[in-house]
Order: sequence, then structure tokens, then C-alpha cells
Amino acid sequence: MNLSRAVARAQLRRLALLAAALLAACAEAPLAPPLAPPPVLPRAEPALAPATPPASHPATPPAAPASAPAGMPREFRAAWVATVANIDWPSKPGLAAATQRAEALAILDRARAIGLNALILQVRPAGDALYPSALEPWSEVLSGEQGRAPVRAGEPAWDPLAFWVAEAHSRGLELHAWFNPFRARHSTAKSPLAAPHLAQRRPALARRYGDQLWFDPGEPAAVAHTLAVMADVLRRYEVDGVHFDDYFYPYPQAGAGGADIPFPDDESYAVYRLGGGALARDDWRRANVDGLVQAIFRTAREIRPCARVGISPFGIGRPDRRPAGISGFSQYDRLYADVERWLAQGWLDYLAPQLYWPITREGQAFPVLLDYWAAQNPARRQIWPGLFTSQIAALNATPRPWPAREIAEQIELVRSRHGEGLVGGHVHFSMTALMQDRDGIATLLRKGLYATPALPPPPPCEAKP
Repeated sequence: MNLSRAVARAQLRRLALLAAALLAACAEAPLAPPLAPPPVLPRAEPALAPATPPASHPATPPAAPASAPAGMPREFRAAWVATVANIDWPSKPGLAAATQRAEALAILDRARAIGLNALILQVRPAGDALYPSALEPWSEVLSGEQGRAPVRAGEPAWDPLAFWVAEAHSRGLELHAWFNPFRARHSTAKSPLAAPHLAQRRPALARRYGDQLWFDPGEPAAVAHTLAVMADVLRRYEVDGVHFDDYFYPYPQAGAGGADIPFPDDESYAVYRLGGGALARDDWRRANVDGLVQAIFRTAREIRPCARVGISPFGIGRPDRRPAGISGFSQYDRLYADVERWLAQGWLDYLAPQLYWPITREGQAFPVLLDYWAAQNPARRQIWPGLFTSQIAALNATPRPWPAREIAEQIELVRSRHGEGLVGGHVHFSMTALMQDRDGIATLLRKGLYATPALPPPPPCEAKP
């Protein structure tokens, strides 16, 4: 066994032990207040207008989805539902619980009406939770105050994630839980950190960078905490997948003269070197992220073998492997994400690279990048590119807006590669553009590209080797 593999295995063992200890403590801590089951609400009519949800719903049970016909095609058709800064849901903090549920139902009904078969819901925007947790506080995006449950006086307690899972499944939709791995506080946050936020309990694990707070990926306890949070969700909720975005190390901030401001991890790197570590700092940072990704995949497989593990990195790969004509920001050098290695090692079930450029964009052409990622796939994982659907023209002044046809043509390109490198799906960012039917995109999909329903590809526990 070479030294690097021995170090990696030792690191995984340490992370597993730390995460297990955190989960054990979580099991002993009560979730207060006790949760009452949410009221059962019906589906709205699957129309594309209006996008604004009704104020209330009568309490009748939802209809069960129809059984899938034989021979239905397989294609992952999903959208991200971003909760950070209230991008997609809820529309603003502090709403009544019934209004939050009504907004969620409107999103779910729109997804089903269009022809999507999965949603990726952000449940951990910044070291907080959109569900009751003993590990992290309630998210501010729900109530307007971190640590406060998303209910008003006199309302019964409810569990938003349990509600989303149940209502998604009743519509035949997969629900993936989306985690931000290391962001500790977003720039839009208004309320102070609340117990049991890790940055409040153990401030030495957090670093101020720009106008945000980040957990240091070089701190094993911070890595283990992220792992424990994911494991807790997998054990408590029937989610169909766990999903991680591109914010491992933060996007660099420019300092004086335009140079990147270094991430402030001198202390954790010094501890690593004093312990005998020999990696250069950039390689050490990549090793920190590699360790988390490997542990995520292993832990998810152990807890819920059928749950998909997905990651959505920045869409441009390593500088030394790029095809001719591709240029731009490097996630390998500046986010310390060795995505090509994760694919080669098979440490995920699907990769959703954010291909947020038009088909004809010089330097970042969509089809060239799509083919690049399909070629970086010796372990034969699913490649489902992220589409920048929110760039379609809206009522607000979207910079350099796209026509809806751009997204439709990108989906057609993805389909033309179906089977090549296991390209068989796509993900829209984000649900708001589909709710607003910007430039008729939702109608275009429903009547055209999604007119024939599709099932997602088989889950990992059913997929052929």
C-alpha cells in the first residue's frame, strides 16, 4: 500500500469515528417541540398558470400517481429548488406554515405538470436546517430568525422536509436532499447564529472569508460534522438522493490589485504539517475535499443503498485536460475540487456539472463541455448537466438574457449523446424560471420535449454493474 492511500484510509476512519460520535450525541438530544404530522393537502390542478399558489387548501388526501406504463423511457428530468436567500422557496421568510406548504405544493404541481420526475431541494443552505435537527438550528430562510421553528403562535409544529418528501412521492417525483458542505453563514443572513450551529459551539472551526463565514475543510471535525448531518437525514427521511453543490472551498475573493485573497487556513495547514504531512497546500486542500467526497459516498451506501449520491461542480474541468478552445475559471486550481478524480474513482452516482453557457459561447461552448465530461467517466457514472434555465429573459433585467429555445436546444443536444458516457438527463437551475414560464419555457417543455413521460434511470441498488 502506498503512503497516500494509507493516509487516505486513516483519514476516512477518523472521519467515520467523529461522525458516529456526533450522531450518537444527536440521538440523545430531544427534538423540540415534538412534531405533529402536517395536514394532508391536495394537489392543485396541473396548469401552468397562475404560478402564485392559493392561500389555502381543503384537507383532502392527494391522489396516488398512476402506475408507469411498460416501455416508458428513462431520463432524469429535474430542477433545483434553492432555499438560500429565498431564491425558490419559501418566497420570503416568516410566512405562515400553511402558506409555506401552499407554495411548496405549487412547485410540486408545476414540476409534475411540466413533466419533471425529480426535484433537488436545498435543506442545508449554511450550517442550518430546513427540518428539525439536533445537529443544526432551524434555517432563517423559513422563519426569519435562525433557530426558530417555522410556525407562528398557535400553529402546530411541522417538518418541512417530511412534507416535501411525502408530497413529492405522492406525485411520482424523486426528492433529493441538497447540502452545502462548508458554508457557515450566507452574506444575506440577518439574524445571529443560534444554537446548535457549529460555528457558535466551536468558533475555531469557522473562517471569515469575504462577507461570509466558512467551515474550514482542513479541520477534521468540520468535515465529520458535514458527514454526520447527511447521515442523519438519510436515516430519518425517505429521500431518493443526497446532493452536494460546488461550494467546497469558497469562490475566491479579489484583493488589492486583483489577486485572489487566500483562504485563511494557515492554522489548520500548520497542524497538518506538524503532524508529518508533506503535501503542498493546494494538494492538501484537494485531499481534504477528496476525503469528504469519498466518505459521503461510502456512508450513503451503508445507510441507504438505493439513495443516489450526486454532486454539481462548476462546469469547466482541469486546465491540463481541457479540450482545445475551452478557457476560464478552474475549479481544480481555485476551488480545490478534483472532479475528474471523483468520476474516475466512482465516488458518486451522478455528476451534474453546471454547464451555464450557451451552445455557441466562445471559450465555454456547451456541447464541447458536455462531451468533455462524458469522456471523463471510466467508472460509468451518470452525467446529467445543469442547465442555466434562470438565464431566460424575465421581467427583471436579467443580464444577457437567453431565449427559451436555447434551453430546449441544449436538452436536444444532451439527448443526442444519450448512452455516450451515460449521459441521460439534465437539471434546471432553478425552479423559479419554470414557475414563471419565462419566455414560455415551461409550456415549451410540457408540449414538446417532455410530452412523453419518462422515469428516472434505475437507482444504484437496481442498476446493472
